[in-house]
Amino acid sequence: MAESESTPAATAPQASASSPAGSPPPTTAPAAAASTPASPSAAEQPAADAQIAVDSNPIYHPQPLEDDDDNDSSLGDENALSTASISSSILQYRKLHGRTYHNFGGADKVEYWAPNDDAQNDQLDINHHLLNLALDNKLFFAPLSKPTRVLDVGTGTGMWAIDFADEFPDCEVTGIDLSPIQPTWVPPNCKFELDDASQPWTFPDNHFDYIHFRYMIGCFKDWPAVYREAYRCLKPGGWIEHLDCTADVLSDDGSLPKDTVFVEWKKVFKEAGDKMGQTFEVVDNDNYVGWLKEAGFKDVKNTIIKTPVGSWPADPKWKEVGQFNQYMLDGGIEGLGLYIITNVLGWKYEEMQVFIAKVRAGLRNKNWHSYCVWGAAWGQKPYDE
Repeated sequence: MAESESTPAATAPQASASSPAGSPPPTTAPAAAASTPASPSAAEQPAADAQIAVDSNPIYHPQPLEDDDDNDSSLGDENALSTASISSSILQYRKLHGRTYHNFGGADKVEYWAPNDDAQNDQLDINHHLLNLALDNKLFFAPLSKPTRVLDVGTGTGMWAIDFADEFPDCEVTGIDLSPIQPTWVPPNCKFELDDASQPWTFPDNHFDYIHFRYMIGCFKDWPAVYREAYRCLKPGGWIEHLDCTADVLSDDGSLPKDTVFVEWKKVFKEAGDKMGQTFEVVDNDNYVGWLKEAGFKDVKNTIIKTPVGSWPADPKWKEVGQFNQYMLDGGIEGLGLYIITNVLGWKYEEMQVFIAKVRAGLRNKNWHSYCVWGAAWGQKPYDE
């Protein structure tokens, strides 16, 4: 997978199981920069390390997302919550330096590193939006055909599940998470449940047509076991898909020095994952591809997506992705690092704040044409199971 050093532009891609999705056009072919593929189909995209054309006069620090009346009316009050079926202990969130964290099953049994407060949930929604932009509003890569039951594991604020339910109104979509942070006004074919996917699943065998994972790095101690549960619960011929990111912040054009703060940022997540036994290197080295195959899935394919940080891309689509990505990271970087740096690695809070400030400054550096790395992998449960 991606290295900490920048990589040169590549030649035209070959048809293979691993090809990039929605990657921007190469710097060496500026005439193609204005043409964005209609769909992020893995077979139609340029090579994974294709460079992103640079805007010579970028504008930085985008404003927050504006209110969307249509979204507001469809989702309702996101703070409204019926507690009739929720234990009061689950709603008594754990607190760390002013941030809140889930309390499902007890912190001693279920360790999850990201906050569940409004500040972090806003960043999840922005991240969902920027991925929609990057993928041309495509919610999945697997070749689905009229799914009737779908499971979204680690649904977070539920935005993906809601969008999928809107796209497939005849499909029953279930989102599960450790925290009850989802909206209550949702499509009639969408529901949310509290559940811990690291434990044996209670869903019946051969039940779902499609099981979706997104943004789940650092969540599980045994990914192959989780994938095996998904395999059991999928119908023969059903599909699993996992889209996730690495902890890398890279550049292709040499603008990013080799000794930036991002090198230590990557190291922090590596060490924390090793200490928790819950790796953050899911996409790295195609680990999740191997785990999917180990669980029994066939026809496994994967692809890479680069999301720029900042307004430096010349292509309007990728410039917008970069603006939202920078805004999301700028506001969410403390939440990403707080728990693992202080609780897991044992840094003092003040040391963590100094480090986060350095990372944030790096993300704002106009001279660094950096991007984050996302990967998606999908595979099928054989029909003869």
